[in-house]
Amino acid sequence: MAMRNVYKEIKGLKVKEVPAKLKPMLSLDYLKGSFQRGLDNYHQKYILTDSVQPLYHICFGGMIFSYLVALPEERRHLAHQEHAKQHGAPAAH
Repeated sequence: MAMRNVYKEIKGLKVKEVPAKLKPMLSLDYLKGSFQRGLDNYHQKYILTDSVQPLYHICFGGMIFSYLVALPEERRHLAHQEHAKQHGAPAAH
């Protein structure tokens, strides 16, 4: 959604004008303000309305986070199994 707004803003500009338009959007103050507006919008949309959605966000976010944390170990395990198959070692269970 945000990328669509940026695209709409720079669509009518000339190529020379694009860096001058994008540079302020990449400043630290602008990013802080955008993040704060996002938090304010989230608070207004979900927290103030007593919605159950934040609970879902926490649950699914936790599942995704735990998957990403376990992924490197799982990839090492699968690589080790593949290496063992290539060298004729018996499959470990």
